[in-house]
Amino acid sequence: MKILMVGTGYVGLVSAACFSEMGHHVICLDIDEQKISNLKEGIVPFFEPGLKELVERNTRAERLIFTTDYRFGVEQSDVCFLALPTPSYEDGSCNLSYIYSAASEIGRQMNDYKIIVNKSTVPIGTCQQIKHHISNILKERNLEIPFDIVSNPEFLKEGCAISDFMKPDRIILGVENAHTAKAMREMYSAFTINHDRIFLMDLVSAEMTKYAANAMLALRISFMNELARLCEITGADIKQVRIGIGSDQRIGYHFLYAGAGYGGSCFPKDIRALCAIAKQNGVSLSILEAVDHVNEQQKKTLAKKIHTHFANQDGIADMTIAVWGLAFKPDTDDIRDAPSLTLIQELLECGCFVRAYDPVAMPNVSKFLGHHPRLQFCKDEYEAAYQADAIVLITEWKQFRFVEFSKILSHLKQKIFFDGRNQYPISEMSELGFEYFGVGIPSPKPLLSTVKEKTHDQSSIPV
Repeated sequence: MKILMVGTGYVGLVSAACFSEMGHHVICLDIDEQKISNLKEGIVPFFEPGLKELVERNTRAERLIFTTDYRFGVEQSDVCFLALPTPSYEDGSCNLSYIYSAASEIGRQMNDYKIIVNKSTVPIGTCQQIKHHISNILKERNLEIPFDIVSNPEFLKEGCAISDFMKPDRIILGVENAHTAKAMREMYSAFTINHDRIFLMDLVSAEMTKYAANAMLALRISFMNELARLCEITGADIKQVRIGIGSDQRIGYHFLYAGAGYGGSCFPKDIRALCAIAKQNGVSLSILEAVDHVNEQQKKTLAKKIHTHFANQDGIADMTIAVWGLAFKPDTDDIRDAPSLTLIQELLECGCFVRAYDPVAMPNVSKFLGHHPRLQFCKDEYEAAYQADAIVLITEWKQFRFVEFSKILSHLKQKIFFDGRNQYPISEMSELGFEYFGVGIPSPKPLLSTVKEKTHDQSSIPV
C-alpha cells in the first residue's frame, strides 16, 4: 500500500519506518527542510534504539522516501497519516493548528479518494473537525472527492517503540464504514499474523481510548508515589508493597514503581489535556487532577530529601552533586517534563555545583538549560561522581545497574546516595559505606563514616 506520513517526529518517523519494513511504500513529509535533508542523509533527529538502522535500510530499498512537497506526497499515496505535534496551551488544552493545517493542505492537493488517518493524540471530536476542514477545502475547489477519516492512536513506549509497533498489544481503529475497516486491516495485516490484535470502534471512542490508556498508567505511577510518601513515614517498604499488591492478578506488576515522577511527551500533556476537555464539557475529573498534582510534587521529592539531609551542614550551597541520568526514561534522549530538569534547576538556584551524565540526553539538556558556570556535563558516571558530596540517580539506564563503586569511593567527598528509582539494594549500599536514600523505603544507618573534609576542586580527573 502507498502511505503518506505527514510529520517526521517520534510517532511519524517510527511508524513510517516500521510500515516500510513490512513492505509498504512510505513517503515521509515534513515542512522542515533541514530535517528532511538530514533524513535523506540518514540523520535521525532523535534517539530511539534500532530506528536509524531501520530508516537507512528502507531508504536504500526505496520503500521509504522523504519530501517537503505536499502535492507529490498526496498524489502518490492511498492513505494519508497525520502524525503531528499537539502542544499544550497554558490551560492544558491542545494546540491543534498543526493538525488542521496539514488536513487543509491535503484537501488542497486531493484529486482522488483518500483515507485520512489521524495518529496524533487529539481531543475527543477532532477527527470530525478534520473531516470538516477537508470538506470545506474541497468545496472551495468546487470538487466532490470522496474520502474517509480514521482514528488510529499510537501506543508506542519510547525506548522500545519499534518492538511496540511491530508486535503491538492492540491496534485501535476508529472507523465509519466497512470499506475503510477492510483497507486498514489489510494495511496492518503483517503486524497481526500471530493473532488478531485489531479492535474496531467509532471515531470518538478511539480518541478517548488513547487518553484513557495514558491516564490509567499515569494514575498507577502517582498512586505508588503517594503511597511511597506514607511508607517513608511509617517505615514500610514500597518495594515489598508492590510485590504484595502486584501478585493480585486484578492489579498486576506493571507501572507500579515508585520513583522521581513521570515525564515525557505523553503522560503530562495528555493528563492535562483530558482535564481541559472535561472542563470544557462541564465535567470535573478530580482523580486525574490529583494525578497531575501528585506527579509535580514528586518531581521535587529528591531535592527535598537533599535539602533535609544536608540541613545540619549549613545547607547545600557550594556542594557538588552528581546526577546520573537526565532523560525522562532509559533508552531515549527525550527530556520533556523530565524530573532531572526540576532537580538540576533547584540545585543550581541553591548554589550547588552539578556534575551530570546521561548516555544520550546531555545535548538536549544543555540546549534546554543553556550555559551555566556551575553545571558540567561529564563523559561517564565515574567522572560525574568525582569529588561529589552526593550522587543522585534519576534515570535507570542499564549501565548504572552494575557500577564499579570501587572506582568512585575514594574520590567522593561524602558517601551519600539518593536513588530516585530504587535501583540498588539498601544492604549493598550500606556495606559500601553509603548513607542511602530511596523513594518509599527505610534508610538504614551506614556501616562506615560518610563525612569527609569538604573541598571544592571542580577539576575533572578520570577515575
